[in-house]
Amino acid sequence: MTETFYEVMRRQGITRRSFLKYCSLTAAALGLGPSFVPKIAHAMETKPRIPILWLHGLECTCCSESFIRSAHPLAKDVILSMVSLDYDDTLMAAAGHQAEAIISETIDKYDGNFILAVEGNPPLNQEGMSCIIAGKPFNEQLMHVAKHCKAIISWGSCASYGCVQAAAPNPTGATPIHKVINDKPIIKVPGCPPIAEVMTAVVTYILTFERFPELDRQGRPKMFYSQRIHDKCYRRPHFDAGQFVETWDDEAARKGYCLYKMGCKGPTTYNACSTIRWNEGTSFPIQAGHGCIGCSEDGFWDKGSWYARLTDIKQFGVESNADKVGGTAAAVVGAATAAHMAASAVKRAKQKGE
Repeated sequence: MTETFYEVMRRQGITRRSFLKYCSLTAAALGLGPSFVPKIAHAMETKPRIPILWLHGLECTCCSESFIRSAHPLAKDVILSMVSLDYDDTLMAAAGHQAEAIISETIDKYDGNFILAVEGNPPLNQEGMSCIIAGKPFNEQLMHVAKHCKAIISWGSCASYGCVQAAAPNPTGATPIHKVINDKPIIKVPGCPPIAEVMTAVVTYILTFERFPELDRQGRPKMFYSQRIHDKCYRRPHFDAGQFVETWDDEAARKGYCLYKMGCKGPTTYNACSTIRWNEGTSFPIQAGHGCIGCSEDGFWDKGSWYARLTDIKQFGVESNADKVGGTAAAVVGAATAAHMAASAVKRAKQKGE
């Protein structure tokens, strides 16, 4: 029987108080209220850690690089306590035949009760020879493990959508996971890479509630992909005011004006970059002076230049239209006042007639 999260923490000398504090921080990271803290604590005290097999296909390993930098919760807590990460050829100590034997052992022991996490995707052209794992095409390993898993997490835009290796003309036939596996529940966590805290929070939610979080129509968790980066961007007031960077390093850029005209895809990209941010909440690309490239959206790699301005975004433009807006408002108020006065006059005339 796999140990519970709480048993592992107690074995490591963690106090009950620290454990409950951890549960509170986890609830906050998931966007849940204080009432969920007891539920999280109960789950971590009673439920065994989730066995996970983390496979790597065509990818650059940026998802793993992001994952190990999670601060809330710490990646080490996720790996060593919350889940049983049985296989990850990037993070595990074992190699060669020993490493591959772990896959068979996990399937035998937890058949139908483990999570398959996939980073990257399988190339289907040329009999899959563009990605070989343990002497066999990655697609063979993927299909074998998927047959026995409970559910699948597609880490990053490679597994979720195909990403740059699927860019036209896609000679290797790189294909996202949901297009080769259709008989298992799949949760997509796109981004190139995804935000570290988003990755660990998804694992925490699955452990706590034994189900996926609510997903949008693309299969992404709504708690992190329901709002556009544009909606919570700290430069949004400059967009509404019609204040834009026109050329790199101009005065507007130094003042931190909106990067929309420089090709920022924030208005069409759904992700939590502008709220959770990166490196323990320190910054995100727009804050660093570069527009969003839309890396959590399907097909971003084939949609033209990252610096091409979007042409169908509505802009309010407070400064350029303030007089017009004010005049319109005054006209509406004036018309309403006149209508009220006319109605009052008619009412008085009727009263006199009576």
